[in-house]
Parts: sequence; structure tokens; C-alpha cells
Amino acid sequence: MARYIFASPPSYTVTDSEPGPEAPRNGRRSVITPVRHQEVLHPPHPCSKVHVDHPDGPQLLSLCVRSLLYQRRRAGQPVWVVCVGTDRSTGDAFGPLVGTRLTELAPPGVVVRGTLDQPVHATNLHEFLAEVEREKPRPFIIAVDACLGRPESVGFLSMRDRPLQPGSGVNKQLPEVGDLHMIGIVNVGGFMEYFVLQSTRLHLVMRMAEAAARALHQALVWESMADTALPQGRPATARE
Repeated sequence: MARYIFASPPSYTVTDSEPGPEAPRNGRRSVITPVRHQEVLHPPHPCSKVHVDHPDGPQLLSLCVRSLLYQRRRAGQPVWVVCVGTDRSTGDAFGPLVGTRLTELAPPGVVVRGTLDQPVHATNLHEFLAEVEREKPRPFIIAVDACLGRPESVGFLSMRDRPLQPGSGVNKQLPEVGDLHMIGIVNVGGFMEYFVLQSTRLHLVMRMAEAAARALHQALVWESMADTALPQGRPATARE
């Protein structure tokens, strides 16, 4: 399970201010202001966050997934969807539910890991990542996980252009997963996280998992067709 708010390394802008006690000889001093990288370099896609109740939610979220895949994935690069979580906790079952549903939808040429039958979780995550390292060519990985957030954010699905930090919502130190990730905000965070996950309504989690799986399926089917039609029309991925 991941946190809703992810920390990213800050960049800085330098501006001049009015003279102060420590001002240099030119009468002005520099002020360093932190600016978040995501705000400056990677503005979010307009469809990167949708609510499960939105009638066109899966279609809108799939547009964001398609855009990120086009920017980040090489033509012909294998795609894996890794759904992190466990069915031992209602809230944390979001990932395995997405993986199970996506397996049923069977997008062409996509490897799905993390289902209700064979979950990917904290216990076997290192083993899974070792398997990824042995794959040649390296797959492009979309990670999926549940998270906790603010009350007004519960029920939202959100796509992020960076690796997933699994376990951060319950203060676990686990390695990053994936090139992109999707999160489902299943309940309120900030206190007694394990109890909150256990008491999350299954109905909400299942609805969110269905919407997430449909969004991923639509984007991955389109991506497969784009590979066939325009194999040379895709830029190189930004990160190896």
C-alpha cells in the first residue's frame, strides 16, 4: 500500500529580494525557493485522476495511461502490469483484484503479475524484482497498488509518472516498483493504517478495481495496435 502524497526531490529557483541584514555589497540578497519537480518538469495529465463514480472514468484514465506509455515506452518493449497487495486485507486487495480482472480481460501481449491467486506483496517483492532483472529485454512495468489519503480523495484512481513506493502508507521500507504506477485511494489515512485497511468496504474496492482494470485494458489494447501500425513512430523511453 502506498501513500496518497508522494515526496519528490525539490528543485530550486533563485530570486532577488530587498536588502536585508546579511545583504551582499550590491544591496540585494538571493532567496532560494524550493519548487517541486512534478510542477515544473512533469505537469500532471488532465485525466490523471478520476473518481470511481465518474461515468466516463475508465475511458478518461485510459487516455492518461496511453499518453504516458507513448512518452516513456519503446516500440515493441514488453509490458508488465504488476498489481501489489494481498487478499488478507480488504483495502489492500485492490491490487490483486485489478490483476485478477485484467487477467480475465487478457490484453494482448501483456504479462500480468499479482492476482488473488498469486499476489505480489512485501514477502515476495524482492523475489519478483530479481525475476524482472533477469528478463531480456527489460519489460516496461506499470505498478498498481492501494493507498490511503484525505477524506475527500477516497474513491479516486490516480496515475503517476514515476515508480511506485509500496508499503509507504504503513511505514514499510520496500524497493521501488515499475516505471509508472496507478493508485486507488481506498480509505482515509493518517492513523491506525492497518485497522483502516482491514475495515475498508469491499464493495468500494471492487468497483475501483473494475474501473482500473478497464482503463488499463483499453490503454494496452490501443498500445498493441499502435505497435503494429506505427512501430517506428514512438520515441525512446526516458529512463533505461
